[in-house]
Amino acid sequence: MTQEEQKALFRRAMEASRRAYAPYSGFHVGAALLAEDGRIFTGVNVENASYPAGICAERSAGTAAVTQGCREFKALAVASPDGEASMCGICRQFFSEFSRDLAVIYGKDEEHLTARKLCELLPSDFVLPKA
Repeated sequence: MTQEEQKALFRRAMEASRRAYAPYSGFHVGAALLAEDGRIFTGVNVENASYPAGICAERSAGTAAVTQGCREFKALAVASPDGEASMCGICRQFFSEFSRDLAVIYGKDEEHLTARKLCELLPSDFVLPKA
C-alpha cells in the first residue's frame, strides 16, 4: 500500500472511533479493514461492565466482514483520538486465521504511522489442525 492509501484507511478507522462505546476505559478505538476485493469494513470497541464480554474494534470489523462473506484481507488500520492504539494479542490471533501477511497500520496520527505485517507482530500464532 502507498502511504496515501495507508493514511486514507487510518482516517476511516479514526472516523469509526467516534462511534465506540467506552464508558469504562474512556479509550475509543476504531478499525478499518480493507478486504482483497476493495471493500472496507469498520468496527469499534464496545465495552461491557463484565470486561470479557466486550469486543475490540479490530475483531468488530473482522466479524462484520465475515458476516458479509468476506474472508480475504489486505490491510487493517487501528486508530484512537485518545492516543496511539495497536492490536492486542487476541486480535492478532484472530486475524492470523485469515492472513499472516495482513498489513497492520497504526500510529498517533496519520503523519506518524507504522505499518507491519501481522506475522511480524505475532511470529508464532496458535494453530489447530483443520478437520
